[in-house]
Amino acid sequence: MASNISKKVIVIGAGLGGLSAAISLAEKGYSVHLFEKNDKVGGKLNVLKKDGFSFDLGPSILTLPHYFRRLWTRAGRRMEEDVTIETVTPHWRNFFEDGTIIDLHMDPVEMKRELAKLGGPELDKGFFEYLDYSAKQYDLIEKGYFERGLDTKQDFVSFYSLKNLLVIDYWTTMHKRNKRRLKNPYLIDIMDYFIKYVGSSALNSPAFMNLMPTIQFRYDLWYVKGGMYNLALGMERLAKDLGVTINLNSEVVEVTKDKGRVTGIRLTDGTVHDADIIVSNMEVIPAYEKLLKEDDGFLDKLKPFEPACSGLVLHIGTNRPFPQLAHHNFFFAKDQEKHFRTVFDEGKIPEDPTLYVVAPSRTDASVCPEGCDNIKILPHIPHLKKEGNPSRENYVALRNRILEKMERTALPGLREIIITEDMWTPEDIQRRYYSNGGSIYGVVSDIKKNFAMKCPKKSTKYTNLYFTGGSVNPGGGMPMVVLCGQNVAEMIDEEFSDRAV
Repeated sequence: MASNISKKVIVIGAGLGGLSAAISLAEKGYSVHLFEKNDKVGGKLNVLKKDGFSFDLGPSILTLPHYFRRLWTRAGRRMEEDVTIETVTPHWRNFFEDGTIIDLHMDPVEMKRELAKLGGPELDKGFFEYLDYSAKQYDLIEKGYFERGLDTKQDFVSFYSLKNLLVIDYWTTMHKRNKRRLKNPYLIDIMDYFIKYVGSSALNSPAFMNLMPTIQFRYDLWYVKGGMYNLALGMERLAKDLGVTINLNSEVVEVTKDKGRVTGIRLTDGTVHDADIIVSNMEVIPAYEKLLKEDDGFLDKLKPFEPACSGLVLHIGTNRPFPQLAHHNFFFAKDQEKHFRTVFDEGKIPEDPTLYVVAPSRTDASVCPEGCDNIKILPHIPHLKKEGNPSRENYVALRNRILEKMERTALPGLREIIITEDMWTPEDIQRRYYSNGGSIYGVVSDIKKNFAMKCPKKSTKYTNLYFTGGSVNPGGGMPMVVLCGQNVAEMIDEEFSDRAV
């Protein structure tokens, strides 16, 4: 392991992908130096303390914890030394405007009770057959795309046999497949909205993305005790224990380069740091555009990797709880197909969006004062364009429609009891994280634009530049970016380790 210590790796950005790559490389013996522009690690996994409330600014759901646990196991440690996680039941509660409410449970007995609200035994049979279909998609994609870090369509064809390629559900969209298999309109809307994990449209995403329900129905849904941000703090402790140098409030403004290689970074204060290898947790397109100053001809090649959606993120504290909410909730649009088309095809703010609503005090009383409620609300809205973006007034109008919808559907009197509030717009997200167009989830998954593939992890132009995070394969979401960081470290070690020479 110590034989690699002479090779200096600079990681740009301390999001979870950057932290994962830094930890994985340090565990392999590299000298790792991480530079983060903000005052804390975690990237979009962020926290706001306000008026006695603790709001998770970014991700609120933890899935696939075994990908996180690997970081500690490979370092000879136990994840539980730094992070405590617990399961969430039900997984989430689904609210429809006609008064229908259905919970999702990992336990098949509990799930059957919920399905009974919608229909008889035939509905049960179809739903559990659907989960079997989802599991087959997951197992195939996990075997290659996830675990082997496949980066291109050519990689897929090379890795998978013809038999497996015929089983992977490439040839239609999530929504079309769900309509054929599920038939029940409530279940179609619910299973379509698993695409929330990657900020895309079920009308446009290839059907193999229906693997996502297996993430929950097989591996459960989790919460980080004390708040989700404790996961970032745990990873920070592990990184430091492994010798990673973490530089906060250190914004990288340039990646220096010479003859097809990157040579180092320049910070806002003008200081230069040399490197043998650079890993960018800054998204691919912004990194090429802002840090490497690539020309339009090169950037045009990246057009298929359009940003995923952004969101209007509301954090509200109320002076009494709403027991009708579960920890995770969805308030569905009356016409979810219209919602998808408006956001992803027309690029407009929807009149009636589907809402993701989190009430973490169901699991963790420490996130708000006693007798109060901590509620996060997230509708998906378009990413920012170069011109013609919504005004502040448009966002405020959407905020008002959202609260009206929640009052109408399940939470009467909500607006009257708000005692603290915070709102993030796509501009705020872009300003804080430099994400492409204020995207929350990296690159969109679209059957026509990119077939749900993201950018490759290794630069196509510079031999020692790599990328990690939601804009590269396997894509957005906490477990995927943590896995990406591990896969990037493996790629680097295969090429640059003293053992590879």
